[in-house]
Amino acid sequence: MAKTVKFGFWSIVLLGINSIIGTGIFLTPQEVVLKAGSYTPLVYMIAAFFAIILAVTFASASKYVNTNGAAYAYSKAAFGDNVGFYVGITRFVAASIAWGVMATAVVKTSVNILNGPTDISTSQVTLGFIILMAILLGINLAGTYVLKLFSNISTIGKVLALVVAILAGFVIFMKTGQNHLAEVDTMVAIKMNLTTMTGAIMAAFYAFTGFESLASAASEMENPEKNLPRAIPLAIIIIAIIYIGIIGIGLMINPSAIVVSKEVVVLAAVFDNPLIKNIITYGALVSMFGINIAASFGTPRVFEAIASEGQLPRKFAAKNAKGVPLFAFIITAILAILIPMSFQYDMKGIMVISSVSRFIQFLVVPMAVVSFYHGKSKQAILQNVSKNYLTDVVIPVLAFITSLFLLLKFDWQGQFSLISDTGNSHLNFYAIGSMLTGYIVLPIILKIYNDWYIKQFESH
Repeated sequence: MAKTVKFGFWSIVLLGINSIIGTGIFLTPQEVVLKAGSYTPLVYMIAAFFAIILAVTFASASKYVNTNGAAYAYSKAAFGDNVGFYVGITRFVAASIAWGVMATAVVKTSVNILNGPTDISTSQVTLGFIILMAILLGINLAGTYVLKLFSNISTIGKVLALVVAILAGFVIFMKTGQNHLAEVDTMVAIKMNLTTMTGAIMAAFYAFTGFESLASAASEMENPEKNLPRAIPLAIIIIAIIYIGIIGIGLMINPSAIVVSKEVVVLAAVFDNPLIKNIITYGALVSMFGINIAASFGTPRVFEAIASEGQLPRKFAAKNAKGVPLFAFIITAILAILIPMSFQYDMKGIMVISSVSRFIQFLVVPMAVVSFYHGKSKQAILQNVSKNYLTDVVIPVLAFITSLFLLLKFDWQGQFSLISDTGNSHLNFYAIGSMLTGYIVLPIILKIYNDWYIKQFESH
């Protein structure tokens, strides 16, 4: 029997970087700048700090529970089957939709690179979507070694693109000796207050999300209880340095490009040199493709983890000879295609849907880690764990308080509203309906179905 190839420490770090650096830093810095102006680098620092304390919390949880599922596995171990099931299902739904967002981005960017900044039809995106999913399925079916190879290459490619941009910007700054950061506030009408700052932090934080899914496939990793707690924070720190570097240098040399650009890859607009622009644009495409690889690897394994624990029919946990949960992959891919399609591939609308589930995790997992530390879990956890009061109690409590604060201060009404062509605001009923379906209706239906299925199975 062939030996199963698993992710080692540095491959986990690269997978973490690949899971996080995606659409956010390449496509959305404009939103942060419009909210925060010259405070943008500070906002990214705060968002990075928030991401680090959450990453440390998830890393601490992985010391106690090394099974697949990440937040699902931690919640189930700490608080029992019902809480674990709800966190797992909502996490799976949000992760599938988030995968849909990232797939939409890579398809639209590819079409724009090939055809220029023209209008993209729904049929074009749908066809591109199906082709992308088929490619990702092929990569997964090839096995962990091939997937790890693609993941590592795409991670190195996107990091190199960002590093080249930082170095090029630094050279431009040294040659001109001009710092335009102070000019940003004259370009955007900002009213810095707690609500505005919170919105900016949340927008910047989106570029750091993805770390919470890294442990979804812990069984595919070498010594996950030792490697994950070291790999997750290290990946976040590396990313924070890169993000703050690229945003800071962009605002210093050409802030107006970020503010007014209509290009798909906003960061590319900062540079006039065609070579640098192409490096960033194609680096963004590699980045988006890479994060799709990470999503195609981790998201189906959340569904598989729930099924393998018997909280969904176990047939959904079945794996092929290469260790790929094929049923779970197909179900995840279908959901990732259908939800964005129902929103006509409006990225703002579908990005909103995945945000609440992250905060469910960010509230439950810190409490789970504290319960692990005090030995009060509902189910068995790993023994002989090296406990640390700072990382297992203080930081999780800080993560819980920060998550709750941002959740309460965030402008949810604005996120669930759309601005019409006439300038009028109206509710986004697609978003509201999807939220209710994904986080209330679907968990209830699956719970009822699963209880019935178990009774039927046990009766025979």
